[in-house]
Formats: sequence, structure tokens, C-alpha cells
Amino acid sequence: MTPIQRSNFRNLYADVLWFGVLAGSTMAFLTVYAARIGASSFQISFLNAGPAVISLLFSLPFGRWLEQHSVTQVAFRSSILYRLGYLFLIPLPALLSISQQSWGIIFITLVMSIPGTLLAIAFNAMFADVVPPKKRAQVVGRRNAILAFSMTAVSLFCGQLLNWIATPLNYQIVFLFGAVGALMSSFHLAKLRTPKETTPRVGKLIDNHARPGMLRFLDAFRAPVGLRFLTRSESRPIWRPELLKSPFGSFMFAYLLFYSFQHAAIPILPLYFVNELHLNDGQIGLGNALFYGTMLAGSLSLNRLTTRIGFRGTLVLGGMVYGMYPLLLGLSTGTGLYLIASLIGGMVWAITNGGLVNRLMERVPENDRPRHMALHNSVLNLGILFGSLIGAALVAWLGLRDALLVDAGLRFFGGLLLLVWG
Repeated sequence: MTPIQRSNFRNLYADVLWFGVLAGSTMAFLTVYAARIGASSFQISFLNAGPAVISLLFSLPFGRWLEQHSVTQVAFRSSILYRLGYLFLIPLPALLSISQQSWGIIFITLVMSIPGTLLAIAFNAMFADVVPPKKRAQVVGRRNAILAFSMTAVSLFCGQLLNWIATPLNYQIVFLFGAVGALMSSFHLAKLRTPKETTPRVGKLIDNHARPGMLRFLDAFRAPVGLRFLTRSESRPIWRPELLKSPFGSFMFAYLLFYSFQHAAIPILPLYFVNELHLNDGQIGLGNALFYGTMLAGSLSLNRLTTRIGFRGTLVLGGMVYGMYPLLLGLSTGTGLYLIASLIGGMVWAITNGGLVNRLMERVPENDRPRHMALHNSVLNLGILFGSLIGAALVAWLGLRDALLVDAGLRFFGGLLLLVWG
């Protein structure tokens, strides 16, 4: 390796270590805090739907703009603007009343989402530029392992810390950990250098779990795939409505419904943990750790599974069993089944996400990836928006437990659509 590559790889490993601190602290407990201060399901749905709307509006313009700019520099600068928002969460409990804090969190999240969308696209493109194709499997594998360790350890620690210290000081300390992790991650992004030799552009998947820029919660926390292709339109129109009338259009319709049913649980789960199961923060942190740990184990065994049943088989299998997580949670009455659901949920999510991503890349033609991935990005964000609204409506109509059980059924129906159109 060249000296620049060695330096870049070290900083990418340090970046993901600190990103794990952010993911295991603020990102893991922000919706739980919102639930504890009395946020409604509609307000919690805003934390997921708001960034999706921003991404829907800004992804394509940002992708086109990035074609003419250094993605390495943009990734660092946008990360600073985005991650400054985590600092504003720290004094929030002292500045606003409890009734105002939920809207304060929503406002901060919406403002963060503008540079966050730019960061999500720039980071994906930057990673492809600084890591040559032959080294990507090694670098991504190590980053995923570091992320799983960091995220699991920090989530366990923060869960216990939240139990030891009185509210709201405990959450302010957790938000401080997240802000430090976010800014230290940006510090290491600043030290990345684009090699002088050009990295060949390839259309293969970069299965990097830590793709920063967008808030993600629970079993839908990962950022969208293929954003780097939005920077490769080569001045041609990137939106092609005729794709909707092709077989790819029905494929994307199945993805749209699946994403909608997937994200319907996001406004339900934090309220269910706090108000229905009455879990303390240590128990929630333990559940998060189990979920992240089995997610990594599932990701490591994914290649073996796809070799045996193929990408479509993995997609269908994941889609059919994806409702197990909300089903087990909906049947639980205490900590035991909640922890079992977390163990199984991480494994199921690894299979499902791997199937979604790999099958998508298999269906997208290599000579027209920017336009197909632009359509997928729109479908993903519409799914997040629709799902968040569906989840809030289900809670208002049925209550928390029944809403979760209905979402389990909807996820199974989404898996059937993947079987038909996937």
C-alpha cells in the first residue's frame, strides 16, 4: 500500500469507531428520550419522516452539484454542519419545557437533515474514491467489525448510565457522548486524502454498514445504498419516468410497500418499550446490543447463504420472516421475550437488508446505474415517509400493542410482494 492509502485506512477505521459511539448513544436513545418526555407517535414519526422528505427534495440536486466538486472536502465540511446539531441536543432539557422539547428535537433533526443528505451522498462517493476496489472487502470488513464492537459496547454502557443518573442529566450526558463521537468522526474524515492515481469506477456493492448522514432508528437505522451513483449522471437527465412502466417499475413498487411497512414500526417501538413494556434504559440498551451483535453475525454469514439460494432467494426469505421482530415484541409482556426478539431481529435484519441490497444491484443494469439508483432513492424516502405516517395512524386507531401486531402482518404481506415482483 502507498503511504496515503495506509493513512486513509487508519482514519477510516478511527472514523467508524467514533461513529459507533454516536450510534450507540444519541442515535440509539433519542427516540426513547422523546417517548419518556411524552412525545406522541405522530411526533416520533416526524423524526423519521422529516429527514426522508429533506432527502427526497435535495438528493438529486446535491448529486448533480457534487459532480463538479471534491467529494472528500464536501464530506468533511458537510459532516461538521450536520453534526453540530448533536451539540444543540445537550442543553435542550435545560432550555425548553418538557412539552416544548419534542418539537425542539424535531426542529433540530430537520435542520440537520439538509447537510446530512449531502454528507450521505458525498461519503459514499468519497469512500469509493479513497479505497481501491481490491482493498474494499478488507476495509469494509474491518469497519463493520469495529462498528459492531463500538456500537454494542457504548449502547450497553449508556443504558446502564441512564439508570444510574437522574433524568434529565443522564440523557444530557448520553447526548454529550454522541456529540463527541460525531465530531471526532469528522476529525478523522478531515485527514482523508484523495490519491493522485485515479480509482477505477466499478458498479459493485460497497456493503459498508456505517454510512453517515441520515438518522436511522432500531431495525431501520442504516443509510440507503448506492448514493454514490447520484454523482455520476455525466450531465444527462437523471430522472427517467419511463422506468416506472418497465419491469423495474413493478420491482420498485414492491420495494416501496416493503419500505413503508418496515418503517411503520418506528413511531410505535419507542412508545411501546416505555409505556407498554415499562423497560428501563439499561434493558433497552441491552436489547440494542443484542440486536447489533446478531446483525453483525448475520452479515458475516450472508455470503454463505446467498451462495446457496441466490440473491432473490435471500430477498424472499428475509422478506417473509421480517415480521418476526414486531410479532415477538407484540406478544411480549416483559424483558424476556423482548431480549429474544432483539436476538432474532438482528439476524433477520441482516438477511433482509442483504437481500434487498444485493437483489437491487442485480436488477439494476450496470450501464445505467445512476438513473435506476435515483429512482430507488426516491422510493426509499417515500417509503420512510408513508411508513412513518402509517405507524402513527395505527397507534391512534388501535393502540400500541395491536399496532405492532398489525405491522408484523403488513411486513409479511410485503414479503409476499417481494416473492411476486422481486
